[in-house]
Amino acid sequence: MSDRSAIEWTEATWNPTTGCDRVSAGCDNCYALALARRLKAMGSAKYQADGDPRTSGPGFGLTLHPGALDVPYGWKSPRTVFVNSMSDLFHARVPLDYVRRVFEVIADTPQHTYQVLTKRARRLRQVADRLEWPANLWMGVSVESAKELARVDDLRQIPAAVKFLSCEPLLGPLHGLELSGIDWVIAGGESGPGHRPLEAAWVTHIRDTCQQAEVAFFFKQWGGRTPKAGGRELEGRTWDAMPHRALALPAR
Repeated sequence: MSDRSAIEWTEATWNPTTGCDRVSAGCDNCYALALARRLKAMGSAKYQADGDPRTSGPGFGLTLHPGALDVPYGWKSPRTVFVNSMSDLFHARVPLDYVRRVFEVIADTPQHTYQVLTKRARRLRQVADRLEWPANLWMGVSVESAKELARVDDLRQIPAAVKFLSCEPLLGPLHGLELSGIDWVIAGGESGPGHRPLEAAWVTHIRDTCQQAEVAFFFKQWGGRTPKAGGRELEGRTWDAMPHRALALPAR
């Protein structure tokens, strides 16, 4: 975990679990897997567990880190925290009791705002009614192509204070995107040596859909060889709105 983050839509990261497996095309050039391999080579204790080589890779086996649960208590100043930038909290091998412990830490530290993002939207929906949902927890799902639009329907059924979509890496148009019950949409292209192209029409369609639905829109990057290679401007400006409903939450 890190006290600060370079991700444009958050301020810090916290990883009470690490490791993951491939679930859809958005995972094919996973930045977290590449970083985990480097961290394993550097001897980092958190990244020594190997995953299934067919779906993940060296240093990316799903691992719980109970010792990391206390980390947010040590952050004195309020911050926005991306939970599990190196994993997926709703992975099938994360016990529900452990998810509850993570949620308890979130509830115990209301001065912070927590962003949880998953590709396992079905499991999220299935266990949602067995969790207590803190007001300072934003819940999101990844939607990289039209094939994954069902994840939005799963998210709509979750009693989170703020619900958001991460359309990154955006791999195709999201025709049929319907945003009722959604508070925020992030879109962005892929970065890295094997990055796949992003078409402007895909992004403008999402932006226009957000504007019509009065949903906050955040354009993170065009992508390219590096995250900043293509810049962030869309039609001459940056788009960095945050969710409107977050403004109505209790003051931190």
